[in-house]
Amino acid sequence: MSVHLKKLSVGSVSIDNLKSWQSRALKQGRPIIHPTRNWPKRADELLDGGSMFWIIKGQMCVRQPIADLIEVKREDGRPACGIILHPELIPVWPRRVRIFQGWRYLETEDAPEDLPQTEDAAPMPAELAAELRELGLL
Repeated sequence: MSVHLKKLSVGSVSIDNLKSWQSRALKQGRPIIHPTRNWPKRADELLDGGSMFWIIKGQMCVRQPIADLIEVKREDGRPACGIILHPELIPVWPRRVRIFQGWRYLETEDAPEDLPQTEDAAPMPAELAAELRELGLL
């Protein structure tokens, strides 16, 4: 059974902003790797279909499938865990969350569902979806 991670996207102001930052890494031929000090104890569950749920401006609004976990070195030379992410960003129903440091596990049953997408229409902006949901319209 899979489990997910939730993580604050430090410095991001929107999903497009996060996508732009990650696109630069891909254009340089580098994989998208998020380094973290602690190695997840539930690594097997993360690699069994888990995703990183990004929190932007206080809302969990997009997920990114986790491809692998590797050992990387931090700037000070100490080992860290590198979370390799697939390049696809999948918008989810926005959910307000309290800010925290590091990452936290997110059980599958507690994870927000993906926003519906059609081939001929772009997904609804996360801020609009959150506001409509708070008003009880979605």
